[in-house]
Amino acid sequence: MARIPTTDLDVFGLCLGGNVFGWTADEQASFAVLDAYAAAGGNFVDTADVYSEWAPGNSGGESEQILGDWMRTRGNREQVVVATKVAKLSGLRGLAPETIAKAADESLARLGTEHIDLYYAHEDDPSVPVEDILGAFAELVRAGKVRHIAASNFTAPRLAEFLAAADREGLPRFVALQNAYNLVNRDEYPTALQELVQREQLGFLPYYGLASGFLTGKYRPGARVDSVRSGGAAAYLDDPRSPALLAALDELAAAHGTSVAAVALAWLRAQPGVVAPIASARTPEQLADVLPAAALELSADELERLTTAWA
Repeated sequence: MARIPTTDLDVFGLCLGGNVFGWTADEQASFAVLDAYAAAGGNFVDTADVYSEWAPGNSGGESEQILGDWMRTRGNREQVVVATKVAKLSGLRGLAPETIAKAADESLARLGTEHIDLYYAHEDDPSVPVEDILGAFAELVRAGKVRHIAASNFTAPRLAEFLAAADREGLPRFVALQNAYNLVNRDEYPTALQELVQREQLGFLPYYGLASGFLTGKYRPGARVDSVRSGGAAAYLDDPRSPALLAALDELAAAHGTSVAAVALAWLRAQPGVVAPIASARTPEQLADVLPAAALELSADELERLTTAWA
């Protein structure tokens, strides 16, 4: 277990992404993945009100509903650290105070819980004063509806502005940041953001940890993979760095007796400020590939090899 700094939230070393629940995994498949994750000691599930609005026939909230139904049927709400988000759902876009309040109540209802452990601003909203956004989150904390707040898809300057305003006004601080970050995409967590996260004692919880599946090692020249993300993952194969990185991942996976995905996520776990990378799975078999990352420790030389293979 790892603790999100400045909180009492002790979380498993791999956060289970709920973006596939109600999209590429129906309720039965989602329950199977959640059961397998819990059986392995997992306790940290990440979702959002907008998951999975983009799927045909969906309107958003499907992932939260499935997670809520699973916790209710299993009777394990107190064993699960629940993270969800506000700002991207159609009809509840942005971070106006009334939007935050309404979205939180709707998420709580779908999740079937009285509180959200970690509530994210899913994206920044420069149209609303920072103090108003934090004040709306403060109301939720005071009401016991939210335990901690966090930011997602924020830049370093805006994150710093929110933290300074919280300190100045005596409002709740963001305790974590969730941005895209992986071995082949490091642009969303640049040095300035890394330094800010560490200096301000935030936890970093990166998403897209497997680069749309490319870092599972299943995408190779000529290989066909049945996945809605195959286009995005296969695009990395055209990069001239791809052969060297895949070779390094293959060798380290073989040396540790584990999967390529676990090695890629273990690299991520070892990066500055990272508490737990986020990875999703449509089936228990896919989950089995990523679970070892929660405990896998790579040596300094192994980490450097991966870092420089895609420099």
